[in-house]
Amino acid sequence: MKVLYAIQGTGNGHLSRARDVIPALQKKGLELDILVSGIQADIQIPHPVKYQLKGLSFIFGKQGNVNLWRTYIKSNAGRLQKEIKSIPIENYDLVINDFEPVSAWACKLKDKPCISFSHQAAVLSPKSPKPVKNDLMGKFILKNYAPTTQQFGLHFKAYEDNIYTPIIRKDIRRAEAKEGGHYTVYLPSYSDGRILKILSEIPNIKWEVFSKHNKMEFFGKNISIRPITNEAFVHSMATAKGILCGAGFETPAEALYLDKKLMVIPMKGQYEQQCNSAALKDLGVPVIKSLKNKHLDKLRHWVESDARIEVNYPDITEQIINQLLEEAVVG
Repeated sequence: MKVLYAIQGTGNGHLSRARDVIPALQKKGLELDILVSGIQADIQIPHPVKYQLKGLSFIFGKQGNVNLWRTYIKSNAGRLQKEIKSIPIENYDLVINDFEPVSAWACKLKDKPCISFSHQAAVLSPKSPKPVKNDLMGKFILKNYAPTTQQFGLHFKAYEDNIYTPIIRKDIRRAEAKEGGHYTVYLPSYSDGRILKILSEIPNIKWEVFSKHNKMEFFGKNISIRPITNEAFVHSMATAKGILCGAGFETPAEALYLDKKLMVIPMKGQYEQQCNSAALKDLGVPVIKSLKNKHLDKLRHWVESDARIEVNYPDITEQIINQLLEEAVVG
C-alpha cells in the first residue's frame, strides 16, 4: 500500500508527534512518503521528506495573537494553488493528514478520501469541550482549513470512540523527570520583551524561556531566554518545577504526562486554543487570558501552589495506527 503522510509545519507540535507516528507506520511495511507544509516550525523530523512546501501558515504575533497581516502577506494564493495541483494525490492508496491543507485540498478537488489524524479532528467533535463564547469564524476556519473525509482525533481525554489520549513522544517518555528549581516558559505568540517585563515582576523565581523570536541566548538575573532546540527544551521541561505555556496541545499534554504544575495562556483569536483552554480548565489546569500585569496575582498564586493534575497517557501509538489502517476508507 502506498501511503502519503501529510504534516502541518506551523509550530512544533505536529512534527514532534510525527517523530513517533512515522516509525509506527514504517513497521507496517507500507510504501510511505512524507509531506510537510508550513514555515513556522523550529524542529525537523529525522526522516526524508518527499514534499517540502510553504503551504498556508499562520504567523505568530508578539502580543499573544496570530499576526494576521503577516499571515496574509505570506499566504500567496497562486503559489498555494500550484502546490495543491503539484501533488500526484491519485498515486496514493491512502492519505493520512495531520491538519495539512495542501494534501487535504488536493484530495477534495479530486474527490479522494483523506483521513484526518490530528488534534484538530478531536477539537471539532461535538463531544469535546468548547469555550463559553462561540466563535463562528474560528470554527469555520478550523473546519475548512484542511477538510477531510474521516476523522481520528487526539485530545487531553478520550471524549468518544474515535478520540484517543495524546501521543507522548519517546523523547519525553524516556526523559528522567525530576523537580528542579526553575519554571519552563514557551509562549511563542509573545515578544521576548513582553515576557521579560511580566516575569521580572516575580524576581524570586528562575524562569527558562524558550523563544521563537530570538536566535541568541540571553541570561539575566533570574530569567534566561534561549532559542528552541529539541534536546534543551525536553531537558528543561523534565527538570522544571512548573511549565507556563500557550494553550496548544503537545506541550500541555507533555507537561501533564511529566506530572508538572501547568498554567496556560491561550492565543487571542485562536479558536483551537480557546477550546483547549476549556478542556484543560475542566481538568483543573489554571488558565489566564493574557500575559499582562492584571493577571500577575494569578501567576504568583500558581507559582506558590503545588497543585498538579493526574493523568494516564499510555503509549498506544501503534494501537491507534492499527485501528486507523483497519478502519480507513481507501479510495
